[in-house]
Amino acid sequence: MKITQNFQNPNQTLYLVATPIGNLEDITLRAIRILKEVDYIFCEDTRHSRILLEYYDIKNKLDSYFEFNKEVKGEKIISLLREGKSVALITDAGTPGISDPGYEIAKLAIELDFNVVPIPGASAILPALITSGLIIQPFTFLGFLPRVEEKQKTLLNDYKYRAETLVIYEASTRIYKTLENISNVLGNRNISIARELTKKFETIIRGSINEIIENKPDIIGECVIIVEGGDPKDYFKDLNIDDHVKHYLELGYSEKDSMKRVAKDLGKSKSEIYELYKIRREK
Repeated sequence: MKITQNFQNPNQTLYLVATPIGNLEDITLRAIRILKEVDYIFCEDTRHSRILLEYYDIKNKLDSYFEFNKEVKGEKIISLLREGKSVALITDAGTPGISDPGYEIAKLAIELDFNVVPIPGASAILPALITSGLIIQPFTFLGFLPRVEEKQKTLLNDYKYRAETLVIYEASTRIYKTLENISNVLGNRNISIARELTKKFETIIRGSINEIIENKPDIIGECVIIVEGGDPKDYFKDLNIDDHVKHYLELGYSEKDSMKRVAKDLGKSKSEIYELYKIRREK
């Protein structure tokens, strides 16, 4: 077990700094201060990040850290921390560690007892959720789904009977194929698609999956898909009585209590379930 009080020890700090997802004004005063104070800033794309840094007159040392150089640059970050330098990690847009390799360097820094401090700010997840018109809590963030269709369907199937709202990232070039897969696996649920959040052409598309596929509105840019949760009771509709009772027996319930739960799941009387279960077992 580790307990770290980030501001009450002399260890060097890796700051995970959230940056705007579109509108450059969506950054906190604290984030600007930290980016000016640290010794080094690491980012996904130096050309992209310089636009933000120049906008706020941040003239710090800038280096890259992305998927294909994360091991080499990760070693450099750790070396800088060991030298007593402070380092900030930013992503092209949003919060580091979400759909980028920030997780790996944060984990390594924690293991080596450096401070890892979040500087909260913009993220596409919450704006897409709160504007969706769908139930917000609970929700599960799936990020980008696997590109291979079968792997995508396998993953979606794991959430078929889950009640929570799903949050999915997708590129506009693949969105209609992904929507078809979601519909095929989860059914024709209500969804919201948020694109170009905080930018000039910010658009929210709401409706059922099949309705959106049929109308094919023009979707450009990276998107956040919010998918209505399922009904866990639908899982039991696909089970026969034996398997339904067995489900609860395996959870440790007695046969009597298992049948009571089955009755509740299906909205039937306990006597009706008992008779059905008895008949099936006698065959």
